[in-house]
Amino acid sequence: MKILIINWQDIKNKYAGGAEVHLFEIFKRIASKGHKVTLLCCKTKDLPKEEVVEGINVIRIGNRPFFNWFVPFYYLKNLKKQDFDIVIDDINKIPFFTPLYVKKPILCISHHFFGKSIFKQVNPFSGLYVYTFEKIMDFVYKKQRFAVVSESTLNEFLERGYKKENFTIVYNALDDKKFPYKVGQKLAKPTITYFGRLKKYKSIEQLLYAFPKVKKEIPDTQIYIIGRGDYEKQLKEITQKLGINDSVVFWGYVDEQTKIELLSQSHCVVNTSIKEGWGITNLESNACGTLVISANVPGLRDSVKVGVSGLLYEYGNIDDLANKILKVLNDKELFEKLSKGAVEWAKKFSWENSANEMLQLLEEILNR
Repeated sequence: MKILIINWQDIKNKYAGGAEVHLFEIFKRIASKGHKVTLLCCKTKDLPKEEVVEGINVIRIGNRPFFNWFVPFYYLKNLKKQDFDIVIDDINKIPFFTPLYVKKPILCISHHFFGKSIFKQVNPFSGLYVYTFEKIMDFVYKKQRFAVVSESTLNEFLERGYKKENFTIVYNALDDKKFPYKVGQKLAKPTITYFGRLKKYKSIEQLLYAFPKVKKEIPDTQIYIIGRGDYEKQLKEITQKLGINDSVVFWGYVDEQTKIELLSQSHCVVNTSIKEGWGITNLESNACGTLVISANVPGLRDSVKVGVSGLLYEYGNIDDLANKILKVLNDKELFEKLSKGAVEWAKKFSWENSANEMLQLLEEILNR
């Protein structure tokens, strides 16, 4: 099978996130089964125009801000004649509108709609750009087959008038060879960790605002913030204003081994995002034997098994977040139950299974 994927970024791009992890973890496994997989994505100055990454032939063109405008022209000129069996339209923020110019079978992948939440991340002009394209999407993609990553994402589409029979859920998952799947030795100081990109819509400041209440009751508590992004400066300013900078460690980017060690040593991981397609960082934390406290929002509520792998708090309710953190740190029996439950929950999600489900879906579409 010859598969063409169109996505804004590849896994080596510094802006890569959960969507790129999902793409590469699944399709590198499909490529390893003998299928030819090509990815068309945006060009970046520090990466070659074309290379093979984990068995996937990556072609980089155009630039990031206007990549979606380059795609149809490049496809019609260079890729249409390569006779791909199927085209994957990986929709992340702005769609590529492939049904308008691709005559091959199409499978769309979607993690979530941004909707009005996009205005929390970008300026009004850019927000309106994304919001408008998501609205137009409803007129172009209604008849297409979709793979989505959670029940929350499926419900978003159904609320917009899409038909359920066109959807299949292919979950985000984990590489079971990478993570320890056990509860490890925790740090001497109670440690609350945020792990992920430092973006405004991730709402990491909610954890910082909740922290003084936690610290008042448990003075030696500390926060680890793992990741990088354009919101780091503002987060450091908030930390300074709250007078908690001595208890907050900004780790920046860390390699995989360090990430696993830090997650394993943490007492809990907090995920404060306003919206996600799934919340793969929740599963990674669970696989390190660490419970998760997440905002009760679309996507995140799917990746947390309440009372088993962690707890949910009301998004924006700082007191609720602080109380949930104190609850797991003070209640030893609950802490141990959720830590062990987190491991069992994480074991249910395998990239190998997700890759097989995606391949089965591709074959089903082609057989039709």
